[in-house]
Amino acid sequence: MSAAYHSLAEKHREIALIQSTSSILDWDQETNLPRKALNYRAEQLSYLSGKIHQLSTSADYQKSLETAENAGAADTLQKANLREWRHQFDRSQKLSQNLVERDSKTCTLAKSAWIEARKQADFSLFAPHLSKLLELSKEKAQRWGYQDEAYDALLDNYERGAKTKDIVRIFSQYEPELEQLASAAVAKSQHSAARSLKGSFPIASQIKLNQQIAESIGFDFDAGRIDTTTHPFCTTLGPQDIRLTTRYDETDFTSSLFGVMHEMGHGLYEQGLRSSDFGLPSGTAVSLGIHESQSLLWEAHVGRSPSFWKHWLPCAQELFPQLQDWSLEEFLNTINQARYSYIRVDADEATYDLHIMLRFDIERRLLNNELKVDDVPAAWNERFEKLFGMQPESDAQGCLQDIHWAMGGLGYFPTYTLGNLNASQLFHAATQKPEIQKAFNEANFSPLLDWMKTHIHSLGSVYLPQDLMLQATGEATTSAYHLAHLKQRYL
Repeated sequence: MSAAYHSLAEKHREIALIQSTSSILDWDQETNLPRKALNYRAEQLSYLSGKIHQLSTSADYQKSLETAENAGAADTLQKANLREWRHQFDRSQKLSQNLVERDSKTCTLAKSAWIEARKQADFSLFAPHLSKLLELSKEKAQRWGYQDEAYDALLDNYERGAKTKDIVRIFSQYEPELEQLASAAVAKSQHSAARSLKGSFPIASQIKLNQQIAESIGFDFDAGRIDTTTHPFCTTLGPQDIRLTTRYDETDFTSSLFGVMHEMGHGLYEQGLRSSDFGLPSGTAVSLGIHESQSLLWEAHVGRSPSFWKHWLPCAQELFPQLQDWSLEEFLNTINQARYSYIRVDADEATYDLHIMLRFDIERRLLNNELKVDDVPAAWNERFEKLFGMQPESDAQGCLQDIHWAMGGLGYFPTYTLGNLNASQLFHAATQKPEIQKAFNEANFSPLLDWMKTHIHSLGSVYLPQDLMLQATGEATTSAYHLAHLKQRYL
């Protein structure tokens, strides 16, 4: 390791200290913050965002980066880190510190406004905040620059190297088949004799089951925990501090369970990264499309499989006596029903990506000045009816259900569908190994997790997303494996 590279790596470790401190404040805001403390929390987060930007765009940083680049990389890992540091610097340098601080403060206040607007089912309470966030997003896109449309610049924040035209190409191939498959799956489910899972499921028992399952799969509770919040998420507060959150429904224990399995998938990825490289690209997840593949793999491919419930249904029946007369077949039939639903996070696999296509369409139209913020509810409801054959009864069921826009996350949503496609593709590649498939059939998921650690987790951002998929599966991301998975499960 050259002295120049070591010096640059140390600068990034310092930046990571500040970023992780900011993450702690953000996590606290979502879980514990008193309402009257919000404005000062906005000031705190804004200050830390500005400080990070200052350190990562300074003349001293630029000199260190150029010196390290001139010294060259000693191996593939250093080469990747230098590549990502250059990319991050070039983008960060194009944003002023004032813009970064305004963006942070606007997001902090917008999240609080979104919570209240969602509670009252009134988009007008959130609309002024979304207008500010949209203008900030447009300003950032203009400063970063883009080849085809503003969405490109924002998408790169979440899916490194992806272009809007890539998403359009994948969606245009996937959507027609998905609409037909979803319709057939919903029709089949309507004629099946599914039992209702609704009942009384004490939260304490749900917490116990969730923790047992997460721990058995491999989530390390000495390096993480589960808390309760409005919108489930996973966040990393340090190399050995991974926080999962979920929300509970006392009438349906599977709501929190699948939420935990989803966020646990994110957490397993974070715990599988190189902890010694925390704060460096080699110790950082490469993209949200890859991150989502891990959460969706454990939630859907594992958590809704016969192998999983053959083992865990008896445990659930001990905790929840009302399940004792359920057969495995009845239970699987119930949890794998296809239904058109208003809420994205409650959607089944067969219809889920239709929710993402709606959001992708709305976001592009907003950024391309084809849609005004005040017209979002009407545009949402119109597109929703075309896709699902029904209209949301309120803004809370419609355009206010997700926190992402309040977080400034325009450009985020397509990564969920990429995650679904990647999950099916990676699961298929892993289970081609006879020993992994055999263990999976016996509800032993350790070999599957080990495969993911080797081919995905431990590589951090050494390879760009599509290079990583190519290396792990032999192909770039395709919808073929996910469509095959959906047909097998639902049809």
